[in-house]
Amino acid sequence: MRILLAEDRASLRRVLAETLARSGYEVTEAADGAHALARIEDGGYDLALFDLKMPVHGGLELLKASKEKWPIAPVVILTAYGSVEVAVQAMKDGAQDFLPKPVDPDHLLLIIQRALEADSKNRVHEAREADLARSPAFQEIVGESPAIRAVQEQAFRIAATDTTCLILGETGVGKELFARGIHKASNRSKEPFVAVNCAAIPSTLLENELFGHEKGAYTGAYETAIGRFEYAHRGTVFLDEIGEMAPDLQAKLLRVIEEKSFTRVGGARPVKVDVRILCATNKDLEAMVAQRQFRQDLYYRLSAFPITIPTLRERLEDLPLLAEHFLGLFRKEMGKPGLKLGSGVLEWLGSKTWPGNVRELMNNLERAAILAPPDGLIGPGFFKEAGVAIPAGAPSFQEIKDPEAWLKAEGSWRAKELLRRCGEDKKRAARMLGLPLSKLEELLGGGETSG
Repeated sequence: MRILLAEDRASLRRVLAETLARSGYEVTEAADGAHALARIEDGGYDLALFDLKMPVHGGLELLKASKEKWPIAPVVILTAYGSVEVAVQAMKDGAQDFLPKPVDPDHLLLIIQRALEADSKNRVHEAREADLARSPAFQEIVGESPAIRAVQEQAFRIAATDTTCLILGETGVGKELFARGIHKASNRSKEPFVAVNCAAIPSTLLENELFGHEKGAYTGAYETAIGRFEYAHRGTVFLDEIGEMAPDLQAKLLRVIEEKSFTRVGGARPVKVDVRILCATNKDLEAMVAQRQFRQDLYYRLSAFPITIPTLRERLEDLPLLAEHFLGLFRKEMGKPGLKLGSGVLEWLGSKTWPGNVRELMNNLERAAILAPPDGLIGPGFFKEAGVAIPAGAPSFQEIKDPEAWLKAEGSWRAKELLRRCGEDKKRAARMLGLPLSKLEELLGGGETSG
């Protein structure tokens, strides 16, 4: 480690330099502020030790110059008795610490050791922040709040390993988004990422979906079929809603984790597979274990490294960023470059409890964007009232936009746009408008615009 020492008293400078050199530090001496400023321009030091009072340039000037030129190098100020208040101000200006005179050699070494350790920790933290910022794996995760950044750092760490990870959080917080980020940041990123929603597949079919079947395993099994685990070989399997998995299938999953093998439905020969397993749930698996609804041994294997995604209400400071992110997507997809939130809408949205979290916010903004007028200005009345804390005097949706009148007045093009945004799903379109399905079909004129 290299130290720049600026002290105008030659005797003290010599003693300090010898003390530092005996401890293994490489010391560059400066006899006054002018020489010190020249050494600052040259750089090449890991820590600077400046006397507060020196000819030409004092310690505060040198501190400013050092921080401007080499901001990562910590600075320690030497101060005589009576100028401690000035030294404290120097710390506010960026100094790492101060050392009162007369200088105790042991105290000097302790102060320097602490300053260098603190600098090392800061550099590690900055490197992690830089890695997170540069990593394309987590670019889709929108937010700058401490809560979401802490989870991103956890995910970034776990990505470098093959450890099974359990991702916890309420519905709509973005568990699959984090799972995909972990996969993208891992050494398996060039291999498949296979997601399976255990709640969306009947338990009788889930085993076949995960592990495949042999020819003749059951009526209609005319040929061998591989499952999701074989598709994901050398990649990652993401098992969403793992708490919905039946106990007998839990046992088979445990074997995959422990032995890296399984048998297809109707098969007898073990199939070897190399996969990284990520799981997610919004359930309390510990409680399920206590109630014997989930295998304890599997829970311990899955929860080797759990991470919990914060709810939207725990990071409301991210709501403006999320809203702008989604509006940016809708501007492009809907061809509405003028989409923007009206005055007070952000504050209004911030008063909501968001039980559906980020997904609910996105769906609400999507609905509002569809209903927005040509100028794109979105007011509170374009959002569903259910679950929203509407401020006193705020107009309701019906008072601003009547869905029936809106469809009739705008013509078939608006209905077509609505259906397109809803994936040609009339039920979803009806829900977004707050209309019965029968009324929407009536307004659409018998399905001409249903695709």
